[in-house]
Amino acid sequence: MQAIPQTPPKREIPCKTPENAASCSWIHGRLSIYNGNPSLRLWKVGTKHSLGIYSGPSTFPPRTSEDSENPELPPNLENLGGALDGGEIFADFEVCPLRPEHPHQMQPACLESAKNIVVERSHH
Repeated sequence: MQAIPQTPPKREIPCKTPENAASCSWIHGRLSIYNGNPSLRLWKVGTKHSLGIYSGPSTFPPRTSEDSENPELPPNLENLGGALDGGEIFADFEVCPLRPEHPHQMQPACLESAKNIVVERSHH
């Protein structure tokens, strides 16, 4: 088998844009699937703060349920999508908020990138 150099796929929907780049930051969190909308949520470890994950600023507020039910993720997380089926992903996430943080409200955000990724499977 021959290794073929791969260029990382370009996102179809940009998360980090010139308009929001200043507000993006790295947080350590747990990405999980929940019932409800948006179904993909990121809990900031050590806090009560959670983020609802959308593809990017162009999909918020969501025009269709697809915008919030199946958000575009960084390429190194897209491949792990199956890991969220009965599991969760801990990582350092580069998060770009789509609206300012409000106490006791889930903050909409998109994920620009992730590193130090650990997949935890649920034990049934």
